[in-house]
Amino acid sequence: MQKTLQAPELRAQVATVLIAAGSSPDEAQCVATNLVLANLSGHDSHGVGMLPRYVEAVLEGGLKPNSSVRVVLDTGSLLTLDGQRGYGQVVGEQAMALGMARAKTHGSCIMSLANAHHLGRIGHFAEMAVAQGLVSLHFVNVLSRPVVAPFGGADGRYGTNPCCIGIPLAGREPFVLDFATSQVAQGKMRVAHNEGRQVEPGLLIDEHGLPTTKPGVVVVPQSGGLFGALLAFGGHKGYGMAVACELLGGALTGSGTAHQPADPAVRAVVNGMLTILIDPSQLGTQASFEQEALAFVDWLKAAPAAPGVDAVLIAGEPERATRLQRQETGIVVDGQTWQDMRAAGRQVGVDLPE
Repeated sequence: MQKTLQAPELRAQVATVLIAAGSSPDEAQCVATNLVLANLSGHDSHGVGMLPRYVEAVLEGGLKPNSSVRVVLDTGSLLTLDGQRGYGQVVGEQAMALGMARAKTHGSCIMSLANAHHLGRIGHFAEMAVAQGLVSLHFVNVLSRPVVAPFGGADGRYGTNPCCIGIPLAGREPFVLDFATSQVAQGKMRVAHNEGRQVEPGLLIDEHGLPTTKPGVVVVPQSGGLFGALLAFGGHKGYGMAVACELLGGALTGSGTAHQPADPAVRAVVNGMLTILIDPSQLGTQASFEQEALAFVDWLKAAPAAPGVDAVLIAGEPERATRLQRQETGIVVDGQTWQDMRAAGRQVGVDLPE
């Protein structure tokens, strides 16, 4: 049976488990806040449902609580950082703080982050940047069991490799584009599988490379212990974008790329992220940037809505609307996910409520 919890209660429950798994109270609060924010934003795939996998990754040694980002190279506008397998929510925020400070000083910063555990919703880091008036671009690769098939391929060869772009808009809420380069995030298939739902056609292939609507093919082993795979969005275009994220977020950062079968028993998820930060106020185009950006957004939003659509939106607006709604009505956690979270708690001696 599903549960509906208010955000503060859910944060407290998650933080309790993380502390029992070895995190300091501050780290546990940071991670729990990030996960619950993903749920509030409508991205349950990156929310509290990740807790069981995090606990398993800690217990196996692939995720190291209380680790901080390590500076490998600092030339001012270039930063090379190592996440040391710490919680991505923590080392990601630390990396962004360093990068944003350099961008404010030098006008821009290129920042590479290697060996972070699962960074979570990348849009969070873009939101950090736009809150400081900065433009940010993020290219991320995912080292875990390969779950996305290359265009024309019949099995998983790489991860969901997200791309994210944040752009501040003067006097308005920002543009925050955050998307997996697969048709859908892997975590959304986990949620659908836990809820017993099938998904729409065109998202998945099964372990034989054939189209399917059963999300379990990428969640649990199928016949012969094989898995199915997600498809890239937009065919060869999304595939090309995913390869770019792998080469920039994985190879260029030194975090490594997916090029061999992964052990499905390993629960750690390792991310590399290349981030580009720009301070528009130092680019010499601030006035025209603000004017033209708002003019274009207004032009878009003035378009007549298509049948069945309330209004034309820009990236970031759906998440903000969902946050307001879920802060009032609470966050729904499906029954299977809650039982998985309870099982994770018991692994570290915490008994979450039934």
